[in-house]
Amino acid sequence: MAELASVDWSRAQFALTALYHFLFVPLTLGLSFIIAIMESIYVKTGNKEWRDITKFWLKLFGINFAIGVATGIIMEFEFGTNWANYSWFVGDIFGAPLAIEGLLAFFMESTFFAVMFFGWDKVSKKFHLISTWLVAIGSNLSALWILVANGWMQYPIGMKFNPDTARMEMENFFEVALSPVGIIKFLHTVTSGYVISALFVIGISAWFILKGRHLVMAKKSMIVATSFGLITSLFLLFSGDESGYQAAKAQPMKLAAMEGLYKGDTRQGLVAMGILDPSKKPGDDKDPFLIDLEVPYMLSLLGTRSIEGFIPGIDDLVYGNETHGVESVASKMEKGKIAADALKIYKEAKKSGDTQTAQDAAKILDENMKFLGYNYLDKPEDAIPPVATTFYSFHLMVTLGGYFIALFLVVTYLCMANEIENFPKLLWLCVLSIPLGYIAAEAGWIVAEVGRQPWTIQDLMTVGVGATNLADTNVKISFTLFAVLFTTLLIAEIKIMSKQIKIGFESHV
Repeated sequence: MAELASVDWSRAQFALTALYHFLFVPLTLGLSFIIAIMESIYVKTGNKEWRDITKFWLKLFGINFAIGVATGIIMEFEFGTNWANYSWFVGDIFGAPLAIEGLLAFFMESTFFAVMFFGWDKVSKKFHLISTWLVAIGSNLSALWILVANGWMQYPIGMKFNPDTARMEMENFFEVALSPVGIIKFLHTVTSGYVISALFVIGISAWFILKGRHLVMAKKSMIVATSFGLITSLFLLFSGDESGYQAAKAQPMKLAAMEGLYKGDTRQGLVAMGILDPSKKPGDDKDPFLIDLEVPYMLSLLGTRSIEGFIPGIDDLVYGNETHGVESVASKMEKGKIAADALKIYKEAKKSGDTQTAQDAAKILDENMKFLGYNYLDKPEDAIPPVATTFYSFHLMVTLGGYFIALFLVVTYLCMANEIENFPKLLWLCVLSIPLGYIAAEAGWIVAEVGRQPWTIQDLMTVGVGATNLADTNVKISFTLFAVLFTTLLIAEIKIMSKQIKIGFESHV
């Protein structure tokens, strides 16, 4: 296990890279489809105004795409530099979807990007349109395989542990690829990107309307984006509900942290809003909330599809609940130790040529393998993620999601009524809402990743075990360099985009 300081700095570095990377990715995912819709209207109608609209948003897409690629490449390298033990343990599984992403999705995306960006007067309108749609599809397929890999970390299935190599090996590719956790994670994540992109287009279009520039083009852009945003934000409700249901089955501790739930119950309510008591400790009798507002029965309905369903709390999951068949962490730690001891005996027996002992040890290891990671916990309470961070991030994400639906409804109605320019306060609200989509998405990633701590792979490997044993000074230096680099890239993107937005549609008119 790596030194604690080194592990924490490696975690901080990967979190920094992931959070910056996800500032660029959502806009790529959603804006590519919005552009494809706009170009489809141009090809269908022959109206050159739609061509100019498409080319304007395409320029902004190209700027974002180029900078997003740089952060993504760095993040993949960090698996080998900072998380070598993790990469060794799961490389046979984790590497497969990432390889497919590189060979198929990214290849499609990057190949047709050149046609989409530079081929306006070099290929036919229909071929150019096809290229635009293929870039959009390729971008989202790229996200699919990355999120399948991430989903496997949250819910590891379709594999078998090889005690000879101490590696996980894939047994069923389709079980990994079609994991319910991975699929719903993909749907929820890309849909959040669609919402961010819709807010981006609406906000910039609103700015043009407020400035009295390119009114027709801005209003046309806005109506496409707000319709797209309304549909996708409503789907975000469905995918969010299903994400909660999958978390209840695969990661109940995460769900408990999301709701600040310590003592589980049937007919469990959902906390609509609340302030946690920072003095609350696992196992004590304090109320976890200073203030809370609860929707009756809703958490049981979300987690079990029945208002009578039992939702375990943090105390139930840590200390066990015999009535509802919840095993304690202490019991899992014992089984994890049995698995670790069996692995050690197996290796020694294989080395000495004791076949029978090796077979017996392999059987014991197989029976307890799913608890292996618990062997590396020092105490049962170590299985609890940071509750406050997870709780507040989750409720911020949900609150903003509700706000986005309301905003899209109002803007869609006013656009359809051709009255949007008569509501300047609403237009300013649209402009100011651009960063809110990013805040909601980053909060969602915090819930997904902080909420599963201390696990790198759920129940199988803790973060400390997965990290490379590096000197913390080395990681501090690389962290600082990346922080400076990513911040510079972000500032550069904002400046370049701002310049292009100020130019507006003029270069195409």
